[in-house]
Amino acid sequence: MAARKKAANRYYSGPPSDHFDGTLFFNPDGKPPGRFADLLKWQLSGERSKWPTASPSPFPPAKPGARIEGSELRVTMVGHSTLLIQTAGLNILTDPVWSERVSPLSFAGPKRVNPPGVAFADLPPVDLVLLSHNHYDHLDLATLKRLKTAHDPLVITPLGNDAIIEAAVPGMRLSMHDWGDRIDIGNGTVIHIEPAHHWSARGARDRRMALWAGFVVETPAGNIYFAGDTGFHDGINYRLMAQKHGGFRFAILPIGAYEPRWFMEPQHQNPQEAVQGMKLCNAAYAAGCHWGTFHLTDEPIDEPARHLAEALDAAGLSQDHFRALHPGEAWDVPQSPTA
Repeated sequence: MAARKKAANRYYSGPPSDHFDGTLFFNPDGKPPGRFADLLKWQLSGERSKWPTASPSPFPPAKPGARIEGSELRVTMVGHSTLLIQTAGLNILTDPVWSERVSPLSFAGPKRVNPPGVAFADLPPVDLVLLSHNHYDHLDLATLKRLKTAHDPLVITPLGNDAIIEAAVPGMRLSMHDWGDRIDIGNGTVIHIEPAHHWSARGARDRRMALWAGFVVETPAGNIYFAGDTGFHDGINYRLMAQKHGGFRFAILPIGAYEPRWFMEPQHQNPQEAVQGMKLCNAAYAAGCHWGTFHLTDEPIDEPARHLAEALDAAGLSQDHFRALHPGEAWDVPQSPTA
């Protein structure tokens, strides 16, 4: 029987590389996403923990100031993987999602259990968006449309995601890049596109047609690492970040959506792995994201924060150095670590 011909990539066309086979992207020396049969096995397992329909944050909605200048660094949690980074006069959003659901359907799919920690109307002027990949809990076209109208930010994203955004948000300012690329923003700020161990899809027929990534933001206030959505991958990418960038004043690392491990381990690290990652990439401080807002996997809603605290104790690290941030929580990150 003749080999089945691969479907053409609808988002990106380019030469093969160490993470692109000419049609699909992949994780070098890594693991592919689970098969549909594995997905069904997980969904039918009955192991999913029950979440509350509402889980209000202990913090009231934040109202950020317009700008943070100089060497100060303030990070405000909006929810899930959406954070507002303010430093060196720049306002940067990571994976912005203000929608009620993260799904191709407006009436079904994971629904937020707490409101955004910053009301959309209370956002300061947004200069940059770092968009890691195209899963619905990270690439929210409705939010991007609102940002285009209200702020017209520059969206920096890995290869292929621009095709999805451009079709839905005409005229959005897009900057598309491969792993290893760097973008000079000016005023001493550089964005680096870095590897993550993950995958991509908007539906059943576009798996791995767009690239996924993390980001390093090199600023006068120090280096910031947003790991995007990632599996631990034996710490390979964390070691690469330390080798390439020396270390970080601050890192944003995912700590949730990790159970069951037999299915989620390649794509979502757990809190223990996040603590290892913080140490391996030489980050002085870190914020935990990707937890507590959308019910995506099996673990209880509060487990990521509890397990993070336990992992920090086991590693002999201060709880103040790695926080599981709640919506509305703002953190003025110190310039140098304290004991």
